[in-house]
Amino acid sequence: MPNHTADAVVVGAGVIGCAVAHALARDGLRVAVVAREGAPGLGSTSASSAIIRFNYSTLAGVATSWEGKFAWEAWEEFLGGPDDDGRAARFHKVGSFCLDAPGLAPEKVLPLFDTVGVPYEVWDAATLRERIPSIDNGRFYPPKPVDSEEFLADPDGELGAFYMPEAGFVDDPQFAAHNLATAARRLGAAFFFKATVTGVARAGGRVAGVDLADGTRIDAPVVVNCAGPASSRLNALADDGGDVLGDFNVSTRPLRNEVHYVPEPPGYSAGRVAGPVAADLDLGTYWRGTPNGEILVGGTEPACDPMHFVDDPDDFNTGVTEEIYTAQVYRAARRFPELTVPNRPKGIGAVYDVTDDWIPIYDRTALPGYYVAIGTSGNQFKNAPMAGLYLQRIIAASENGVDHDTTPVTVDLPHSGQTVDLSAFSRRRVINRDSSFTVMG
Repeated sequence: MPNHTADAVVVGAGVIGCAVAHALARDGLRVAVVAREGAPGLGSTSASSAIIRFNYSTLAGVATSWEGKFAWEAWEEFLGGPDDDGRAARFHKVGSFCLDAPGLAPEKVLPLFDTVGVPYEVWDAATLRERIPSIDNGRFYPPKPVDSEEFLADPDGELGAFYMPEAGFVDDPQFAAHNLATAARRLGAAFFFKATVTGVARAGGRVAGVDLADGTRIDAPVVVNCAGPASSRLNALADDGGDVLGDFNVSTRPLRNEVHYVPEPPGYSAGRVAGPVAADLDLGTYWRGTPNGEILVGGTEPACDPMHFVDDPDDFNTGVTEEIYTAQVYRAARRFPELTVPNRPKGIGAVYDVTDDWIPIYDRTALPGYYVAIGTSGNQFKNAPMAGLYLQRIIAASENGVDHDTTPVTVDLPHSGQTVDLSAFSRRRVINRDSSFTVMG
């Protein structure tokens, strides 16, 4: 097979990989994107809840998500035009509320909102019941197994919440990745689908491209790992005696998870396109409305539930299991007493790429030319526009002689006035003990 030449190879065509490809192509680089799937966004991106919210445990996380919101609001402008069929994914601004609970405690989150300028409302228990009439706002913390007697115990007090009016969700995460791929193609990016990377080439002590299973070599001085749940496999391919992974202080693992669809509680959408997004770490669940009268229910990895890590990200059950369906939907039903729990589960199983503290790694590595945008699953869809920018800035600086490890790249964010130090996403960072250690980050 003939060789191809590019300035940068991006491995992975999910929303993060396509965003990185778009940013690099916009910077004038010749970009090649390699993906095992047959089209953009068919991996873990297709199972994303695509929530746009701003609550994170770090200032960098809050500032990044707030800045990203403006890209989603002006999506076609950000892309430089609509997709080939004249359409683009749409951001539905339905608002989001977070119930008071450790991990999302207002005293931790709201000062970060104040610093960044994220608008919010504080709801006491009475306001929460008024705004969401169908909710049971009892305090049940900590989350408990749904088959235990403790799960059915009476609440211990009442909860309030904080509300983000600018939050919401994107209606089609896979199409959003397709939009980014189309925009990257307009700037000259080439996509290689149904292609498997079998090797990371080297020359002169640095990356020199990738080898594909069909014999193709793509020569490039830059390779960016955006491979989602397969990211650790690609890192292992690139590693030679620890020169890639040897200085990682934060690791990633593929984690199987599920989301489920059930009919929305009576009146939850209240005449809007969908009801609000919600995070409920008190019970260990989250949900968001949908335009078709359902709510999508997921889990927040409560300590009482087992974590389902997988050894092979290509070998997992894409359906739903009775165990996880019951755990997540019963928790939602505890919060909404009138919620209907169908006998037949409806949902999807997918694999996340998660770090130890659920904060992504956007960074260079010790191997010159090899970069990573990994550990992004579950909570970085909203940040894809910024992830692309961050990798573009790190790559541009590093390839021009800046040592990002000792002189971290910074990015000025125009909408908040914040300057984000990208060492917050370093592979060498100390694990963030203020993290929720859940999908909330």
